[in-house]
Amino acid sequence: MATTLSPDAAADDAPVLRSDADGIATLVLNRPRSRNALSSGTMAALQAEIGSIASDPSVRVLVIGANGPAFCAGHDMRELRAAATREAYETLFAQSGKLMLSLIRLPKPVIARVQGTATAAGCQLVATCDLAVASRDAKFATPGVDIGLFCSTPMVAIGRNVPRKRIMEMLLTGDPIDAETAAAYGLVNRVVAPEDLEAETHGLARSIAEKSALAVAIGKEAFYKQVEAGFEEAYRTASEAMTRNMLARDAEEGIDAFLEKREPRWEDR
Repeated sequence: MATTLSPDAAADDAPVLRSDADGIATLVLNRPRSRNALSSGTMAALQAEIGSIASDPSVRVLVIGANGPAFCAGHDMRELRAAATREAYETLFAQSGKLMLSLIRLPKPVIARVQGTATAAGCQLVATCDLAVASRDAKFATPGVDIGLFCSTPMVAIGRNVPRKRIMEMLLTGDPIDAETAAAYGLVNRVVAPEDLEAETHGLARSIAEKSALAVAIGKEAFYKQVEAGFEEAYRTASEAMTRNMLARDAEEGIDAFLEKREPRWEDR
């Protein structure tokens, strides 16, 4: 499928910027004039970075943020209109689904750092991340219905965060919700003042980065396997994960450190 560049593509630097510090990789959506819409090029850039982070042992946590007044406006409408064939649409939405699944399967926690608005697939991106910290001025919406395009793919992730009647109201009306409401619905974990957003997100990431990377990876994988399963399968999955975790050197070290009242020394194995 050919990519239709947005008007600001030449003006922007790369569509996604990466920086690493303290065991935390930060990916920043960098198409502010297009409200950080998820063009096929932006999704490809995100996918490439996620693949790199997955195999990078120095990265323990991933933060996804954005430049400009919006976090992410969803799919690039110009690109959607230009790609007017079934094959092109199937390719684009398959690419989006693969991207979201790669975040779930990434063996490292992912935190969304949300300022401004997160709409449609942008709201989906927030919901797909393991955790989310939002600025007090952030807003969330699934407004596709307003333009005759029901937010069917975004509802997959959002509907696994938000209770049914809440997500149906968002989907059917397209009305935005504020950050405090998003927290009450379970879409975000924390709401902070705009000036505290970066520091609060970094503090949360640092807290997780200090844990055993192996234990976190085992736990994240088990969480997503069991959460959609019935109770019997869920307990089987959880028991297998606990057994695998208990056999790891970090579990031995963590228990010994607890009993000896000292800080653990993680080996991530």
